[in-house]
Amino acid sequence: MPFARSSELVRRTWTIDGVVREALVAEPASVEAPGSPAPLVFVFHGHGGTMRHAARTMAIHEAWAEARVAFPQGLPTPGRLTDPEGRKPGWQREAGDQGDRDLKLVDAILASLRAEGCVDERRVYATGHSNGGSFTYLLWAERETTFAAFAPSAAVLARGAGKLVTRPVLHLGSPDDPLVKWTWQSRLIDHLLSVNGCGPRRPDAPGLVIYEPRTPAGAPVGVYIHAGGHGYPPAGPEVIAAFFRARTAP
Repeated sequence: MPFARSSELVRRTWTIDGVVREALVAEPASVEAPGSPAPLVFVFHGHGGTMRHAARTMAIHEAWAEARVAFPQGLPTPGRLTDPEGRKPGWQREAGDQGDRDLKLVDAILASLRAEGCVDERRVYATGHSNGGSFTYLLWAERETTFAAFAPSAAVLARGAGKLVTRPVLHLGSPDDPLVKWTWQSRLIDHLLSVNGCGPRRPDAPGLVIYEPRTPAGAPVGVYIHAGGHGYPPAGPEVIAAFFRARTAP
């Protein structure tokens, strides 16, 4: 019989280059036994956020009970748009930044869960908000073969967009974003449509639009537009979970 999800997230730790890193992990509620292979979703908080706040506001584990969901904790990181002193937690912005500490964290989490037989290799996903969304794009650029789909929110990729290869993606954003300007996000969305063989772009409108690829070699691009400025949309977990649930790696 399927087991019930625990009411508490489990804190787990990994040591990366001598630094203890942590994440909250939600076990799936509908596999035959604890530790069985299941979809795995990484959820990355924004700059200045925490794994616990992400688990409350970006609650993918509540929207997709069948998935195992990891909410990693960032480390103090200089921000490009805020917090230049790096007093608040966040994620590396580009390959090589911060010694690739966050890419190494994702690698370590995956390695440990794979060793436990917990990962459905065709259903591994990443999502994040703001700085966490930029890191999600970085994972696409640097670890593309690992993931079945991505869902960045209120984010762009500072460098490395030319490394993106065809993968399903859902971009969440707001034209009212005062921090990550919609013109920047729009430029990236146009690039995503080109990378995934989709198009043409339709006029921006609130809600979800899925652009389907024009050839079998392409991949869908979802665009979810909301009116929440730089905030994370309340419907985000449900929209993202539905998009991920429908995408499986070949």
